Amino acid sequence: MVKKEYFGEGKNIEFKREIPDKHEKFLKDIIAFSNSTGGKVILGIEDETGNVYGIGEQSPFRLSDSISNMISDACTPQIEPDISIQTAENKTILVIDIAPGKFRPYYLANKSKENSAYIRINGTSRPADIRKLHELELEGQNISYDTLQEIGLEYDEKKALDLCRKMKQIAIDSCETDEEKLSIKDMTLEKLHDFGILCRVGRNPYPTHAFNLLTDNKIKSSKIQCALFKGQTRDIFIDKKEFNGPVYEQIDDAYHFVLRHIDMGAEIEGEYRKDVYELPISAIREMIANAVLHRSYLDKSCIQVCLYDDRIEVSSPGMLYGGLDLETAKLGKSTCRNEALAEAFHYMHTVEAWGTGLPRIINRCKEYGLPEPLFEEFGDGFKVSLYRKVSNAPENVSNAPENVSNAPENVSNAPENVSNAPENVSNAPENVSNAPENVSNAPENVSNAPENVGNGFEKYCVLFENAEITETFISNIEQVFDKCGINVPFGQTNVMEWLNCSKSKATNIINAMKAANVIRKVTGLGSGKYEFIEMQ
Repeated sequence: MVKKEYFGEGKNIEFKREIPDKHEKFLKDIIAFSNSTGGKVILGIEDETGNVYGIGEQSPFRLSDSISNMISDACTPQIEPDISIQTAENKTILVIDIAPGKFRPYYLANKSKENSAYIRINGTSRPADIRKLHELELEGQNISYDTLQEIGLEYDEKKALDLCRKMKQIAIDSCETDEEKLSIKDMTLEKLHDFGILCRVGRNPYPTHAFNLLTDNKIKSSKIQCALFKGQTRDIFIDKKEFNGPVYEQIDDAYHFVLRHIDMGAEIEGEYRKDVYELPISAIREMIANAVLHRSYLDKSCIQVCLYDDRIEVSSPGMLYGGLDLETAKLGKSTCRNEALAEAFHYMHTVEAWGTGLPRIINRCKEYGLPEPLFEEFGDGFKVSLYRKVSNAPENVSNAPENVSNAPENVSNAPENVSNAPENVSNAPENVSNAPENVSNAPENVSNAPENVGNGFEKYCVLFENAEITETFISNIEQVFDKCGINVPFGQTNVMEWLNCSKSKATNIINAMKAANVIRKVTGLGSGKYEFIEMQ
């Protein structure tokens, strides 16, 4: 039995015992992964039990070509999977790796995108609703929602100039030294246009959604709801507030609401008394500012800040944006959903720099000796939980793989140089290792490579036919042969360079050569070196 966590983050893994007769059931997961943060479909493992059945007597090379063609023909825009051949419990399986798509939304070519654009929510593939579909369309066009014209709102130069003055004053107030204050440059109407806070239709200026959010803010759902609860559940309210108005004011209001309801002590430094809060207040402000900056303003839900006896939670509508996954976000990578607000917040020093928010929150908690904060996607939203110093607070971020010893070893005939599978996973299947390295999105097919006929390669054709190697693999193998010929050692790195392909694809090509018995291993040059066998 194999667990999904063996292949990566469980919610982005789907097991399929076989390809169903109705291909749409198979393709909807492929589409959902392309429209979300990517994922893997493992063919040959039963989903309900985790039992490994493998692909049977089918040729893995022929089957992988068939799946690639099916996905390419059925989905639009075109999806290019990276398919690797692996071994689990001595059975052959296929790992179909789907990267986050850049040309969203993806959907079935024979259906409308309204009915077949699937997304990934809580480990399941579901049709995107109208709001999410609109956001996917903006992502595919590389358009930030907050830079679009606010329809029905007329340009008011006086209001725009007033916003310029307020933004500069906020920037100055955030400075700690006179030198920093002098470095703040004026905010001008031209900069508002550059930031995307204003836009032009023809020659005329118009306010964007960002301008509305920074001024009158007539978007009803654009507010922060704050609540203090008794105990550790949403049961009894002690205090609650709701903050509207310009989003930068909402951040300050919500921040001070939290400060009023957390404990504060004092430290003596020399002759001075210094107030010290029980929690890192810079992390609290960062959590709230990030929620306002990265939330989906197409969603009609509100940001919520909830205080409990053991934790503070800040939840915002909209999952991670643009295919960004949780582990990558924690390392500091950011994909900005609201670019105009990001520019404005950066100028006003509301945020320090793009992508530094989550690492800074983690570091502040570490400095305070607190458990690591919890970051999680829930439904169609994102939540950050900062834990207070209580004994029952969890210490681990959700969705992290478990650490277990007794990792599997020794599989016969498995491809060499394996990585990209979690090393320490509980209940890992026995006798599984050496899966192909680093699945990536590099192109699988090399179309412009020169073809050489009559170079001796045709002598291998009978061997390829007997091993049921497909034309695609034969074409790729011939290009390798053209590069090195007989008795010249080569390895996985050479194949990747010559064919401009991924490591997993290079491994599959070498496996096809092994299956056809056209290469042999070379010793004395390090691991993973082969040469073509001379045919008499």
